[in-house]
Amino acid sequence: MPKFLLLLGFFCALSALRAQEDNPTEREADSIKNIIEQEGITVEEVTRKSTNPLAPSKAAFYSAVLPGLGQAYNKRYWKIPIVWGAIGTGVAIYMYNDDLYDRTRTAFKRRRVGFTDDEFYDPNPDDDFVPTTPALSTEALQNLQERYQRDRDLALLVTIALYALNIIDANVDAHLRQFNVSEDLSLQFEPYLDYHPINADASYGIGLAIRF
Repeated sequence: MPKFLLLLGFFCALSALRAQEDNPTEREADSIKNIIEQEGITVEEVTRKSTNPLAPSKAAFYSAVLPGLGQAYNKRYWKIPIVWGAIGTGVAIYMYNDDLYDRTRTAFKRRRVGFTDDEFYDPNPDDDFVPTTPALSTEALQNLQERYQRDRDLALLVTIALYALNIIDANVDAHLRQFNVSEDLSLQFEPYLDYHPINADASYGIGLAIRF
């Protein structure tokens, strides 16, 4: 029995010694790094930045629910007035042309059946002057209602496009925020050296560093 324990202890000590030889300690790794730096080769430690893969989807969803909310989620608060101003302008132009389209269409339809009491026949109905000819002819009313309809439809398309652009902007901005974007724009070729953390095998090469 003591002989068995002695053999077991010997094998355990041998295994620990081999494991220490195969796995360099932190001091050995630092010494290897110092030797590499003395040769004029710099070694940079790369830190991995945590990312949220659902952030772009959330930003797009928030902007779809309420324009500008995705920009607030991305902390791009300065974009919110731009989004609201662009979409609000499109909605205002749509409502303006839609109102004029309804008014001219109503007057045109009444003019076609013989009525002369529309707002475009006599712009000042409260005065004593009764015009013998309309201020806007029936043909002019038809042209106006077609123009207002065209401008209204165009404003609707532009507003929809701005709404979609607001969603796309929030989604793309959320993607870009997960990259390390810096003002240092540079292109640099550098010697590259990497070593295996277990057996310290070195890998040599040339690194292309693009900073943006």
